[in-house]
Amino acid sequence: MPELPEVETVRRGLMRIAAGRKITGIDVYYGKTITNDVEEFKQALVGQTIEKIDRRGKYLLFRFSNDLTMVSHLRMEGKYFNQPNGGPIDKHTHVVFHFTDGTELCYHDTRKFGRMTLVKTGDEMMVGGLKTIGPEPTNEAFKLEFFNHELKRSRGKIKPFLLNQKHVAGLGNIYVDEVLWQTKINPEQPANTLTDEQIARLRENIINELATAIKYKGTTVHSFTNAFGDAGAFQKRLNAYGHAGDKCPRCGTKMVKIKVAERGTTFCPHCQELKEE
Repeated sequence: MPELPEVETVRRGLMRIAAGRKITGIDVYYGKTITNDVEEFKQALVGQTIEKIDRRGKYLLFRFSNDLTMVSHLRMEGKYFNQPNGGPIDKHTHVVFHFTDGTELCYHDTRKFGRMTLVKTGDEMMVGGLKTIGPEPTNEAFKLEFFNHELKRSRGKIKPFLLNQKHVAGLGNIYVDEVLWQTKINPEQPANTLTDEQIARLRENIINELATAIKYKGTTVHSFTNAFGDAGAFQKRLNAYGHAGDKCPRCGTKMVKIKVAERGTTFCPHCQELKEE
């Protein structure tokens, strides 16, 4: 699933290929992609202009000229690309927006899990996971006091705590493994046992890691590409995720992979020792 750096990379690409374009028609080939009534969705957007595309956590927010917002969640395999109007459409292209400039924006999703929801601008935070989403991982929004408070009141393991979007927006399996490795925290460590020093370093690593991943245009492990079909480059900088069986870059111990919260989890058993409560 694309995580925050990948979704932000897609957003930036969409600003170049979709923002400012006026819609002349919409083709929907898989109706379940649209959570609204499909015909009403089309009628509301034909003739409108995509003014800009914002992002909140892993959600894309398409802002239209008639004060409507389309909330788009890519889920596992969703991606956008553009091409000249009338270009080839394969069986995995589910929605096509046609523009007045002779181009079209295509939504492609091999797993068919992605969804688009059209709402009045201002109501987007009532859609799906946006209702309870936590702060963005920035110095300004992600306050140490808030993070400390949330951790201290949790009895669960730290990895699922970080995967829960209520605590901080945008983290997924890849970047949780990375920040826990960086902070030398075992993925099964109870969240409420972290020291104040660990909490401060973990917060800093989350902010810095996601910012760096955005700089390198995200991580391509399976199928992620940006709006231009290009892969990310951050996978070359991963220290934990995908490195089970390799030597830890820090201490040389063999990295191991286990399951935590039903997610494959790679860590160093020496650097990230499980501490007793």
